[in-house]
Amino acid sequence: MYSAIAANKRNTVFIILLFIALIAGLGWAFSAIYGSTGIFWWTLVGATIYALIQYFAAAKLALSLNGAKEIQKRDNPRLYRIVENLAITNGMPMPKVYIVNDPAPNAFATGRDPKHAHVAATSGILDLMDDRELEAVMAHEMGHVQNYDIRVMMIVFGLVSAIGLLADVLSRMFLFSGDDNRPSNPIFIVIGIVAALLAPVVAVLIQAAVSRQREYLADATGAMTTRDPEALATALEKLGAAGSALKKQNPSTAHLFFANPLKGSTFLNAFSTHPPIAQRVERLRSMGMKF
Repeated sequence: MYSAIAANKRNTVFIILLFIALIAGLGWAFSAIYGSTGIFWWTLVGATIYALIQYFAAAKLALSLNGAKEIQKRDNPRLYRIVENLAITNGMPMPKVYIVNDPAPNAFATGRDPKHAHVAATSGILDLMDDRELEAVMAHEMGHVQNYDIRVMMIVFGLVSAIGLLADVLSRMFLFSGDDNRPSNPIFIVIGIVAALLAPVVAVLIQAAVSRQREYLADATGAMTTRDPEALATALEKLGAAGSALKKQNPSTAHLFFANPLKGSTFLNAFSTHPPIAQRVERLRSMGMKF
């Protein structure tokens, strides 16, 4: 269990370093095209500022985009008490609790650290899961909070957005610059075009890889909290059979959810922000044998 958590943390650090290298590479490509190191440094500074803005604004945006409504204990004692008990077990501050009115079974967590955390469950998952399974799902979401996964994913989301924005700005700068300002070296021109086109695609692939690692980590953490990996495994199986796609879909927040909330987004597994449910179940049952 602990080795799985440690391995996922190492993999995530490595993948985030790839993100930084991608931004630096994009800045370098256009610095080489125009012969100006200033473009490289402005690219890094601009990407950092944009990512920080996304980081501080992302939690409220995610809740709003998904129609999450905050509740108190009197509104849904069952969900609130499960989250409250998990917070006590983990020695964490009590996060704010939300419900999303959607029949699809799913859940998510957001917030930049345990002191600013929010956890949400759909009405569908409350109806589908028994208490043991619901506790396992919310332990998974609390695991994201405990491991600062949400902070990592918000930084990654900000970097993905920054790369897309930078690629668009740099490509427009190239396409619409006058002939006097346009580089003449065809090699640099090809490098610039390829970098602008491929950078956003590579960024999305890295985001998906980071997200999958964090899901495995949260599964391991949640199972360790409850000492009941089988409950999380059966919850995933129920969710897989029922379908987890929400009615109101937001691709920008898909990586936050317990299971993939999008329809038809897994035709290319490389772009999916979630590991296959079967693989998650297999890992959980393998962990259960070690308790």
